[in-house]
Amino acid sequence: MLSFLIELIAGLFGYSDTLNTKKIDQNIEKLNQHDWFKNIYEDEKYHRLFFVNKHIRRYLQSTIRVRKIIRSKEAQRKLLFLLDKQIKS
Repeated sequence: MLSFLIELIAGLFGYSDTLNTKKIDQNIEKLNQHDWFKNIYEDEKYHRLFFVNKHIRRYLQSTIRVRKIIRSKEAQRKLLFLLDKQIKS
């Protein structure tokens, strides 16, 4: 019971060991409603990362973080920085 509560709370804040594919895909759909993200998402350089990179997928699992990315230019830059970092690694 305690582990379930910890996992639930962690999931609410985007800190979970497991990836929620449905939630990630929904968050990507929300981001795809914005032209600046659509340009990144459709860029061959980044596109594959959204499907296979666990760091990017975990980052986009948080609905709170995705809302912040939508509202904040700084959060958008952080996402782009993370994408570039993952390409290099």
